[in-house]
Amino acid sequence: MSIQRIGVGPRMSKAVVHGDTVYLAGQVCDKAAGKSVGEQTQEILSIIDGLLAEAGTDKSKLLMVNIWLSDISTFAEMNAVWDKWVVAGQTPGRATVEAKLAAPQFTVEIAVIAAK
Repeated sequence: MSIQRIGVGPRMSKAVVHGDTVYLAGQVCDKAAGKSVGEQTQEILSIIDGLLAEAGTDKSKLLMVNIWLSDISTFAEMNAVWDKWVVAGQTPGRATVEAKLAAPQFTVEIAVIAAK
């Protein structure tokens, strides 16, 4: 079975497609770095939409999502954006935890697995 890699870098690929499954690496924002959790979440979800489309799928086919917040007290702020984005009736399995992220300007990181 073939493996397709999207956004290949020296350390990781942004997405990997194997069979009918799409695996996205943890995504952080670019333009919203240092801004609010809501703004970072919005940008990350937009990035995820683009990567899923490039891989031939979309958010209605999400299987599992992992979300890391640098401060769990921002859970409701992140969820306010998430709830508007996720497809009603097609919600994935999901875990959200507090964790120290790679750099202080990042307050949210999201990784997804989706079907094609």
